[in-house]
Amino acid sequence: MTTIIDAEALFASVLQPSDLPTPEQVRAAIAGALLTCGGADGCAARLAAEFGEHPEIAVLRMQWAIQTLAA
Repeated sequence: MTTIIDAEALFASVLQPSDLPTPEQVRAAIAGALLTCGGADGCAARLAAEFGEHPEIAVLRMQWAIQTLAA
């Protein structure tokens, strides 16, 4: 369950794939997104909104989030 929450938070964060983030930056971005969005539910809501508005971009960003956490 934590991996899903982390992926949603990373998706909702300001971190970009082009930043080539370090593991420390990823952890900080996840923590920051959870605070900014109001917790896991807020991150999930932001993710859902992006999938509704820009599904083609959201798919790529979520793939990046999952791949980044798996590395």
